[in-house]
Amino acid sequence: MWHARRTLLASLLASLVLVAGLAAAPAAPATTSTNHSGTTSDGGSWVADVPSPWNGTVLLYSHGFGPPQPADAPDPSTKQALLDRGYALVGSSYDPNGSWWALGSALRDQFEALDAVRTILPSKPSEVIAFGTSMGGLISALESERGNGRIDGALTTCGLVAGAIHLNNYQLDGEYALAKLLAPAVPIKLVRFANPDEGLATGKQFDAIAQQAQSTPEGRARLALAMAFMNVPTWAPGQPMPPAYDYAAQEQQQFDIQFSGAFTTMDFIESGRPWIEQAAGGNGSWTVGVDFARQLARSPYAPQVRALYRQAGLDLRSDLGALTAGANIRADAPAIRWLAQTSVPSGRLQVPELNLHTTSDQLVPVQQESVYARTVRGAGADRLLRQAYVARQGHCNFTPAELVAGVLAIQHRVQSGRWGGVATTRNLQATATSLGLGDAAFVPFRPWPLTGDNGPFPWGRAPW
Repeated sequence: MWHARRTLLASLLASLVLVAGLAAAPAAPATTSTNHSGTTSDGGSWVADVPSPWNGTVLLYSHGFGPPQPADAPDPSTKQALLDRGYALVGSSYDPNGSWWALGSALRDQFEALDAVRTILPSKPSEVIAFGTSMGGLISALESERGNGRIDGALTTCGLVAGAIHLNNYQLDGEYALAKLLAPAVPIKLVRFANPDEGLATGKQFDAIAQQAQSTPEGRARLALAMAFMNVPTWAPGQPMPPAYDYAAQEQQQFDIQFSGAFTTMDFIESGRPWIEQAAGGNGSWTVGVDFARQLARSPYAPQVRALYRQAGLDLRSDLGALTAGANIRADAPAIRWLAQTSVPSGRLQVPELNLHTTSDQLVPVQQESVYARTVRGAGADRLLRQAYVARQGHCNFTPAELVAGVLAIQHRVQSGRWGGVATTRNLQATATSLGLGDAAFVPFRPWPLTGDNGPFPWGRAPW
């Protein structure tokens, strides 16, 4: 008994020492920092901030989907907190002449920015850590695989780590279900958009269809089915988490997440799809060959959908059969090839990586982490990966305390050569709360499987 207690005490003391060491990163804030900027070979730009004193570490920051503007941190408060702790920051705009889905240029531009900032640093960096947000989280994950010695570790936050093909397909499954079951006589464009405005017009159509459907039990059941395919979370911002078996409350919160507001989540998704198609050179998604009954059977949302269908008196089997029978959207082979080459992680990590994700993310469902963990495990690199979760609603809704704790944890792994307990929920929470940078909400969590996920490339025959 004493031996067990002594082992437990030693473990607790080790954790406390670890947390104290991480939190003490710099005792005093940096007094000054110098801003630098430059250009990349494709006409893009980069920015960097170098503090004095500098701690020897460079954070290579990859920004998310949006206009090609350079950024070297996710937000001003986190930026200042990192500079105060001595980190040099650098990040590029990506190619300003390309798509907002910048995966064709991002890695090249990021590494050019890193090479440029190396020339202005007072000495060689002791380590370079990739740090990315959303689409930038996918970029930092790819840098973990393709850095070839240029980075030493990576922190991905709210990352699209399941890759673009999964993203396109589960979104399209849900959009197709909305159109087929709730507005079969209405012409709705789903793929091959000419521009973002065309995509937004589709989003607005879906908003109106959903608003009408939400007023009836039949409409709510079919919305639940479509939102299950899209992996819409059941915990909406500003609302308490609904009870586990209150399926009506869960569907209402999914509806609020997906279809409420002047610019809805659905609007964002639809206006974003044309940018991916532009980058890929065509439609990178399909419904042809999808068995929708099988998709739902594997989904964690299935009990909710079945319950709401029973309450509405609808035939779920009939609706799923109609979806499968009518599924005829084909992908463009060149687009799939481009996305597979540029926008889908292989899992073959070269360096340690820590992923952070909020548990209720309306744009990048936390279930993407399930796909990524399996991909990394299949590549034999799972010893290099750790994943941690924050109990909060919203895409990339992290506090500076949580982000700095993530940076400190991956830096410790890089410097020590082992994870130990540095990326556990308890130690991340303890580190974050000790920093004086605001709240933190790290929690133990295991994400559900991703609905629509049948493997890295979920098709039998080629879907074109």
